[in-house]
Amino acid sequence: MAADEKPNILVVDDEPQITRVLKTTLASCGYSIRTARDGDEAVQLMKQWSPDLLITDLRMPNVDGLALCRHVRAKSEMPIIVLSVRGEERSKVEALDAGADDYVTKPFSVNELLARVRAALRRSAAAKKPQSEEVIEIGDFRIDLEAHSVHVRNREVRLTPKEFDLLVYLARHPAKVITHRALLAAVWGATSTEQPEYLRVFVGHLRKKLEPEEKTPRYIVTEPWVGYRFEPGNEQ
Repeated sequence: MAADEKPNILVVDDEPQITRVLKTTLASCGYSIRTARDGDEAVQLMKQWSPDLLITDLRMPNVDGLALCRHVRAKSEMPIIVLSVRGEERSKVEALDAGADDYVTKPFSVNELLARVRAALRRSAAAKKPQSEEVIEIGDFRIDLEAHSVHVRNREVRLTPKEFDLLVYLARHPAKVITHRALLAAVWGATSTEQPEYLRVFVGHLRKKLEPEEKTPRYIVTEPWVGYRFEPGNEQ
């Protein structure tokens, strides 16, 4: 996508009132929008049109949101935001494990959704740029991978090797919901996915060392029953 082109967003939902609202709202923000009623229609549409971001409901007739996430992720790294009904924690986790990047709970705030869209498109654009893997500089953080050093707002923070590995993984996926299972597999290995106590302990350690206020974390945010989201601060 060229710098002066409008990002293409595909909205998939079987509720016409939701697709109307999203189409109007997103178009007013300068995005190019197309809609589909279910996963099957979305797949057919994507054969002729390439979205830069997908917003999809989970519960739909024919091909549902989970199947659509798996189909898209097998072919593309495009950001996926799922819309889910409050209380569908298991479905949220399944969608994220299937390749979705984020979720917004229905009924949702339009401003929240727009913020998630902007964050997803920023991540996607940043991922396409060649980057040095020696240093991660993002928001309030500067992480030197070779030196194993971390600075938060120019303050050096000393971390253990596993705390450092966990922070690096989070920093490489900013503003994205990461499930407990995905974090455990990435940092501790595939055999540790049923050991959530690892995360509770090490996230607690990181918060003590990184957060201005440990009881009201701003950098490592809990997504109840699902996982964590890393907000690096100072985002433009």
